[in-house]
Amino acid sequence: MEPWEMHAWYADYLDACNRHDLAAIRSFVDAAVRRSHLPGGVDAWIDELDDLFRGFPDWRWRRIQLIVEDDRIAAHVRGSGTHLGEFRGIAPTRRHVNVAEFSMYRVAKGRFVEYAGADTGFELMSQLGVAGT
Repeated sequence: MEPWEMHAWYADYLDACNRHDLAAIRSFVDAAVRRSHLPGGVDAWIDELDDLFRGFPDWRWRRIQLIVEDDRIAAHVRGSGTHLGEFRGIAPTRRHVNVAEFSMYRVAKGRFVEYAGADTGFELMSQLGVAGT
């Protein structure tokens, strides 16, 4: 893909994420995707998003900046939502959270094949009022 195509492709991916369309999201991710410090494979990717969407049914991402170079994408997005369902064993708090996310991807044959990103878990849990996480 050319850089301009990858910008549009990533916008389509983010749109699928914001619709919480797990089948569409799966179509953007290679079955054997490698993820830095996280379980690999598309099923782990989808399971984590499913957990997030159940806990935050209004979760949305907003793109701040996207940089494309060769087969790489660097994305800065903000994710936000209201904690209305159980998430990682935490009962709903009704708190609204907003976290910055920084991610690096490698794309091959129209799918994410590698991912690395900043861990937002501490910031998210802190905003939910969970100490020591």
